[in-house]
Amino acid sequence: MGYSSYLIRRVLLSVLVLLGLSILIFTIARVIPGDPARIALGPLASRGQIDALRQEMYLDRPIHVQYAYYLSGLLRGDFGESLYTHRPVTDDLRDLFPATLELVLYSGLIMVLLGVPLGVLAAYYRDTWVDNAVRLFSLGGVVTPAFVWAILLMLLFAHALAVLPVAGQFSASMTPPPQVTGLVTIDSLLDFNLGAYVDFLRHLILPAVSLALAGIAQAARLTRASMVDVAGRPYIEAARAFGFAEYRIALKYMLKPSMIPTMTILGLDFAALLGNAFLVEAVFNWPGIARYGVEVILRKDLNAIVAVVMIIGLFFVVINFLIDIAVGYLDPRIRLAHAEA
Repeated sequence: MGYSSYLIRRVLLSVLVLLGLSILIFTIARVIPGDPARIALGPLASRGQIDALRQEMYLDRPIHVQYAYYLSGLLRGDFGESLYTHRPVTDDLRDLFPATLELVLYSGLIMVLLGVPLGVLAAYYRDTWVDNAVRLFSLGGVVTPAFVWAILLMLLFAHALAVLPVAGQFSASMTPPPQVTGLVTIDSLLDFNLGAYVDFLRHLILPAVSLALAGIAQAARLTRASMVDVAGRPYIEAARAFGFAEYRIALKYMLKPSMIPTMTILGLDFAALLGNAFLVEAVFNWPGIARYGVEVILRKDLNAIVAVVMIIGLFFVVINFLIDIAVGYLDPRIRLAHAEA
């Protein structure tokens, strides 16, 4: 089986994973306590109104029939109507997903730009105070939830020092740029609105860093461990014997093979950011899909719950597929192994 056949098989398996996820979350959303029709209409609704809504949502049918109706709509790109916003769920996702995607993209960028260099520094200055400081930070970053970092950073930079805004995407006096892509940084640049661009970045710093800190710690820890392991390989000793500078050995000959496990975990952490953003968006009042997910769960908005989980699952599957391609590029042995299989 060639490498291209392997990738095609991965795509087919990803489709099966998404199908299984849809069945699982659909079933869970239906069996948890609470009548979504009663919750949507309120306590003053009559029995006739409730029965009419239940019939409209197919809640009076067996669960497998409900799923068949839902799957047929899903294949058409129709997630149904939200009981919370009374709009098509697809419209809600289209309006809210760009804000979360932008938050996740910047968080992922921060993870890579800070986590990998910290790991390289810790490995280069192994068993010194620099190494000990990075390892201590890594331990604290991994065990501390993102929402705890969010609260601590908010208290420090928004309240104690008052240097960064505390909530939302823009200041009250700032006019957002016209929506073109939905990504504010790109729309601001397209509109040549530097003020909105800078104001958005100031609002983005705290939630993005809060979300990225666990990934930074994980990347630093894994990069350091991988580079220390590679440091004892024969080709590294040969490079030292030829008189190569230590920084050149670290950056050119140790970092690249060390990036394979780091990239794999970083990819998983990046994919998990979308799910981890729930409480961070709630803390910073960020208008994204994760905060929307919390609100629809509290109101048992079945269509919206399943849609949010499916978007997170799709994001996770796509990122994992891209990781496979990237790892195959970094390590030709993986491509050759699948080509010879």
